[in-house]
Amino acid sequence: MLRHHLLLFYRNFQRFRSTFIINLIGLSSGLTCVLLIYLWVNDELKVDKFHEKDSQLYQVMENQKHAGDINTSEATPDLLAQSMLEELPEIEQAVTVYPAEWFDNFSLTSDNADGNKSIEAKGQFVSQDFFTVFSYDLLLGNKDQVLKDKKGIVISEALAISLFGTTDDVVGKSLEWHLLQYSKPALITGVFSNIPAQSTAQFDIVLTTEAFGDIRPWEMNWGNTGPNTYITLQRGTNINGFHEKIEDYLKVKDETITHRKLFVRPYSDAYLYGNYEDGKQAGGRIEYVRLFSIIAIFILLIACINFMNLSTAKASRRVKEVGIKKAVGAGRNSLIIQYLSESVFMTLLSLMTAILLVSLLLPQFNIITAKQLSFELSLPVAVTLCIITIFTGLLAGSYPALFLSGFSPAVVLKGKLNGNVGEVWARKGLVIFQFVLSVILIVSVWVVYQQITFVQQKNLGFEKENLISFPIEGETAKRMHTFVDELRRIPGVLNASTMRQNIIGNQSSTIGLNWPGKDPEQVVQFQNFSVGYDMIETLGLKILEGRSFRTASIADTAAIIFNETAIALMGLEKPVGATINLWGEERQIIGIVEDFHYESLREEVKPIFFKLNKTDMMTVIARLKAGNEQQTLAQIQDFYKSFNPAYAFDYQFVNDDYQALYEAEQRVSTLSKYFAGLAMLISCLGLFGLAAFTAERRLKEIGVRKILGASNFSIIYLLSSDFTKMVLIAIGIALPLSYLITHRWLENYAFQIELSWWYFAGAGIIALLIAWFTVGLQTLKAAHAKPVDCLNDE
Repeated sequence: MLRHHLLLFYRNFQRFRSTFIINLIGLSSGLTCVLLIYLWVNDELKVDKFHEKDSQLYQVMENQKHAGDINTSEATPDLLAQSMLEELPEIEQAVTVYPAEWFDNFSLTSDNADGNKSIEAKGQFVSQDFFTVFSYDLLLGNKDQVLKDKKGIVISEALAISLFGTTDDVVGKSLEWHLLQYSKPALITGVFSNIPAQSTAQFDIVLTTEAFGDIRPWEMNWGNTGPNTYITLQRGTNINGFHEKIEDYLKVKDETITHRKLFVRPYSDAYLYGNYEDGKQAGGRIEYVRLFSIIAIFILLIACINFMNLSTAKASRRVKEVGIKKAVGAGRNSLIIQYLSESVFMTLLSLMTAILLVSLLLPQFNIITAKQLSFELSLPVAVTLCIITIFTGLLAGSYPALFLSGFSPAVVLKGKLNGNVGEVWARKGLVIFQFVLSVILIVSVWVVYQQITFVQQKNLGFEKENLISFPIEGETAKRMHTFVDELRRIPGVLNASTMRQNIIGNQSSTIGLNWPGKDPEQVVQFQNFSVGYDMIETLGLKILEGRSFRTASIADTAAIIFNETAIALMGLEKPVGATINLWGEERQIIGIVEDFHYESLREEVKPIFFKLNKTDMMTVIARLKAGNEQQTLAQIQDFYKSFNPAYAFDYQFVNDDYQALYEAEQRVSTLSKYFAGLAMLISCLGLFGLAAFTAERRLKEIGVRKILGASNFSIIYLLSSDFTKMVLIAIGIALPLSYLITHRWLENYAFQIELSWWYFAGAGIIALLIAWFTVGLQTLKAAHAKPVDCLNDE
């Protein structure tokens, strides 16, 4: 029986080659899309899941209430981990981590056979149980001992090879690590395997929190937040009960902390469920996982619908085959099995083509998604492919099998199809469904593109172009003011200054600010920009009232500058000249700057203050003259090398840092373009199939009309009008749905585009024009057919 079905499959391929090719393109394209999305989704779902204690591993979080809003933060007090471990029996282990993303300017120097060698590295400070809580494999060293010594340092396999050319016998060797103006000796106590790509935490070196306490002792109190706290809970712990137990833990430690509540979330949930609104979990990257999973299902459905329509379109040429088989005794079940077998064979062939396409497209797909995906036919993947093949084959072949096997022998032997209204509307409904999905994808891609363009071009309130930043380290940290003064003298450098963090991204914050008339019960969080002289001028911020910091003015060390939002929140009638209290010290307001955006446009503008700081700075920011940036950068590099020879000049354009805030959206936008184009292409194949079916069913009618004098245009209009109605119905259904979908997505942004009517009208017109072009190819062929050919079997 299998041999018989394969023979029929081959003969049908010989008879209907164009239909076969269209089916192969549609199904293989759909399956290629499904396989690529499957690889991406599978990788996303595995991020941070490799830790052995994943089911017990949690991160302690804070809900902080400020001015009526609740902000959720990963930052916690340094003292929290050890205190909770000692006092809460539900906790097995607890770890404090000052994460690597805090530090852009870590470096190491070591003595080896090649002499003194310096290298940039990503470093983090952790407490002793780090390697017992997290499953980062140690190649050398005991995970219980490597962080016992305050001077101990654990380095990655790649870093050991870079420094010493090998991982052998490196334990016990000495290093010196450098951060800001600090340089400290360290002793290698272990080497860990390179961090997996599926880990959100990426670092090269691990140091102890005790070492961090030596350089930042003020972090070690309950009032400050900074590091991340991770815990492993006893198996069977009631999470809701544990939340209630720790909610007011900080208030017990410090009765003044009434606005901060603790809770825990599973560590591996942070990647996919990282967004919070009003203290509640509100999605995150999981939305993209769901989105692309739905897109994969929809594209597979569209491909299956194509197969149904094309199989039905060629049914008129197979009716006599069905009639003869039924006349000689073939039952309907055997015919259904035959046509389902053909469908499964077709899907299997399409799957083989799709696997080949995936192998060819995967390198480019990895570039777009910034992943390291690989396609390997492991047992789980093979099982998944079998399920997809059988499901797709049965789904695609179900309607044609039922349709063809249901013909009456007495009618079909006369060459006539037994059509009915339900059958016609089923086919039309499938095409409408295809175009509904396609139009929704077109609108969504358009809106995402417009929003990304908007955030890239929006005036941020400061001039981000031709602005570079680079870390302060080594000799620049020791002679920071001299370095900046010399930097300003380089031709092409318009201005330069320093700040504690980078201008883009979240800043340090404080609630320790009071002003005349403040409600004692009111808790307000201000973003703290610690800057050097000329930073406001370097950034190009607009001063609305008052002045900036005076160069070398001693009085300005007690001055402070606010943004518009901060002044409005404080409600000061004459702010310039007023005195406020910051951390117990009196400061005078000397200026107000216009609001500006330093975070993603998803965030509202926050209250900000600027204060002068002459030490403990981390970043230099310099503005370059437009037009000869490369020449200026070359001069800066030469100067940097002569001033700070042990370190590389590692700069970044601020504009690039800003664009990086939208990497996820940009990738989604790029992938959506490809998927929307693919969906439209496959939908058009389905429309082509239905047009072919209709033309074939009405071939004799066309011949009669032409004999009676009908023009080619009237024939084209006759055949196209039904398809136009279907596409218009699809557009009418799709546009309201696409509005709801895109409006909900834009709600993630505090600053967003307006959903103009022409986004939706344009998508509808594009879909209609593509449909007309597709149908036109088939209707032109039918309209130019000779009447004698149309009536040749009468």
